[in-house]
Amino acid sequence: MKRSMLLAAVACSALVLSAAPAKSDPAAKAPKPVKTAAMAEAGKTIRIATDNTDLILKVGDNGRVYQTYFGPKLRHESDIALPGLNQYGSTDGALSARGWEAYATAGNEAFFEPALGIVHADGNMSTYLYYTGSTTEAVPGGTHTRVMLKDDTYPVNVTLNYVAYPKENVFKTWTEISHSEKKPISLWQYASGMLYFSDPEYWLTEFSGDWAFEAQMSSQPLKFGKKIVETKLGSRANMYASPFFEVGIGGPVKEHSGEVLLGTIGWTGNWRFTFEVDNAGYLRVIPSINPYASNYQLKANETFTTPEFIFTLSYDGASQGSRNLHNWARRYSLKDGMGDRMTLLNNWENTYFDFDQDKLGALMHEARHLGVDMFLLDDGWFGNKYPRKDDHAGLGDWEVTHNKIPGGIKALTDSAKVAGVKFGIWIEPEMVNPKSELYEKHPDWVIEQPNRETYYYRNQLVLDLSNPQVQDYVFGIVDKILSENPDVAYFKWDCNSPITNVYSPYCKDKQGNLYVDHVRGVYNVLKRIQEKYPDHPMMLCSGGGGRSDYEALKYFTEFWCSDNTDPVTRAYIQWGFSQIFPAKAMAAHVTSWNKNTSVKFRTDMASMCRLGFDIGLKELSPDEIEYCREAVANWKRLTPAIMDGQQYRLISPYETNHMAVEYVADGADKAVLFGYDLTPKFGEKLPFVKLQGLDPDKRYRLEEINLMPGTKSKFPENGKTFTGDYLMKQGVDLFTRGTNVSRVIELSAVN
Repeated sequence: MKRSMLLAAVACSALVLSAAPAKSDPAAKAPKPVKTAAMAEAGKTIRIATDNTDLILKVGDNGRVYQTYFGPKLRHESDIALPGLNQYGSTDGALSARGWEAYATAGNEAFFEPALGIVHADGNMSTYLYYTGSTTEAVPGGTHTRVMLKDDTYPVNVTLNYVAYPKENVFKTWTEISHSEKKPISLWQYASGMLYFSDPEYWLTEFSGDWAFEAQMSSQPLKFGKKIVETKLGSRANMYASPFFEVGIGGPVKEHSGEVLLGTIGWTGNWRFTFEVDNAGYLRVIPSINPYASNYQLKANETFTTPEFIFTLSYDGASQGSRNLHNWARRYSLKDGMGDRMTLLNNWENTYFDFDQDKLGALMHEARHLGVDMFLLDDGWFGNKYPRKDDHAGLGDWEVTHNKIPGGIKALTDSAKVAGVKFGIWIEPEMVNPKSELYEKHPDWVIEQPNRETYYYRNQLVLDLSNPQVQDYVFGIVDKILSENPDVAYFKWDCNSPITNVYSPYCKDKQGNLYVDHVRGVYNVLKRIQEKYPDHPMMLCSGGGGRSDYEALKYFTEFWCSDNTDPVTRAYIQWGFSQIFPAKAMAAHVTSWNKNTSVKFRTDMASMCRLGFDIGLKELSPDEIEYCREAVANWKRLTPAIMDGQQYRLISPYETNHMAVEYVADGADKAVLFGYDLTPKFGEKLPFVKLQGLDPDKRYRLEEINLMPGTKSKFPENGKTFTGDYLMKQGVDLFTRGTNVSRVIELSAVN
């Protein structure tokens, strides 16, 4: 049976039975007004569409809303009303409890994982949601559809929100929950949405790891039961698992072919993805805030808004799905997504905590000599009673250490002006060391259990951002620095600790609200910063890649993928993150990690993202410095392709001993091809690399760039001209049998 018909049959099997309850049921004789009005809308179709995909909802005979189709765009609108897509499907009793309700609730006839679970004020744990209306309106880049639902017994309202971006083939969905019961209700489950699939098999690709090993990809088939991917860390939430996934529909995820769902949740705290295959082999996907330790007490007339779930359905493999998300993010989600990015020199691995004002001034001149745009001062510049000499003290006391930097931040911005670069600075404003003046003055501002021995992660604790006073304080840190030093051009915002010792003095008897309200408090601060300083760029860092989500990236221009800058490991880290995020959102630096690799190899790997350096020029030879200067100039010249172009992942490091990634600028007049030999096997066959995204009728001249001074290219096609058609069908001889060898090829359209 085809997908559309099978979905309709399963989705509506519950409707037939629900529409004809037993005669002894009093509700069947006198349906409540909400239910009666909803049943009168039976058959109403709600079409949520992009240029490539249809998501179709329908009101059933019982007045509830069901997903009846999610797949390739239907060419003819009249097809939506055909029998295969209406609510009259199988009446097999075995399927009756598996209706594909658009937002399934707990306590009714559904047997599988719900999207919403409520304990009402009177203790009742059941919820039935009926259709009350829907609206559509234009929003930038797309259409916003609202589907309004209401319980027929309790004054509970739920609005399902969907935004479809036609050109990018991307959807967002989130849910708003409110009520007017006499006392608070308890939410124990509150998903952002639900999606259903009916295919022979499903394969999940998940992204997990640890510090310095982020976003490692692994795949597995989804069989009967639930597969849950989640985090319970609170603040540094993505330390072990990343908030995004891919599902191969009908088979394993492939790069360039097959149907793939790519999804990610915009939430900078605890999240959970549930993938449930039922006894008949149907899959439901449920993205949500993780309700772990978070039974949320919702007051009357307040609205609980879930995070956005962002997803795309690709019919040409993961690579096309990634481009969908990249294009959407640059246009509609990433802060300054269409703007420029600054190259930089960071001092961390060059000095760590050991620096003073003069040493920093000298490094600023190194930044200028390197050709980068900015010097970034990292950790260790603050604290006086408890100076920040290491990671044991000072967090929370955001005053310049006088004996290190007697001239204050202004002296540093003045030095940067003299050197001809901009100045950025590191902060970690959500955290506190117990050895700090802030902790001495405000122990009640800290998440810490009052009656147990405290556990310290990295010698620090997390400030309680559910508390509005703490929000004011954290906003004040940034506001004070910028108001007193308007020449500070950039923040690196770090967050090194998960939430430990989980107890909020502010939440008191509503501890179940802490994990949620803490994250909302972080957003409140970021919104205030953005409102007052709308154009100020910031990097999102969290002990490396411990924060990487599209809600946070509304306020940050980029995120730090990993503290691990070994270029070999970075191949896998950057490949993983690129599945969801554009290169413009990913920061990568050239450092001293893995000195067995060349400076060229390290720089070429970092050049695939927002390029930076964290290395002292004294470590480099004159030729290496000259190479880096040239690489920076090339990166800046080629940003229309690397930062704003279409990315094509051509050869995977997970499947071969090599990696190749291509960027094609809009108009396909310019492209950049990155190739890497990681650990080739002796005598292995080296396949030609077939390019993608070129204009088949244009001719392209190929030139190897980023060469060490005094060396000549050994790339066989260097200096030659080929049609785009040839390059995409025949390919180029990119790889070598060397270990940790890199090539960067510039393609230019010629007349």
